[in-house]
Amino acid sequence: MNQQTQHQLTIKANDALGTLERILRVIRHRGGHIESMQMQTFENNTITMTLHLTTERSLSTLQNQVAKLEDVITVE
Repeated sequence: MNQQTQHQLTIKANDALGTLERILRVIRHRGGHIESMQMQTFENNTITMTLHLTTERSLSTLQNQVAKLEDVITVE
């Protein structure tokens, strides 16, 4: 069995209806377990999320899947 590793992701996205839910759903489906989350909304209709999560799977795969979402601007 693989060992859980802890990571931090910073996601910038457009603040559209359902954006947060879609991001969280992709993370859950890709095996990520969110330990903590901080989100901030800006006047230009964008959000920035900082997530601390653990996963047994590759972080790059998770980042690529989140980046494919329509409203996501950047994933670091």
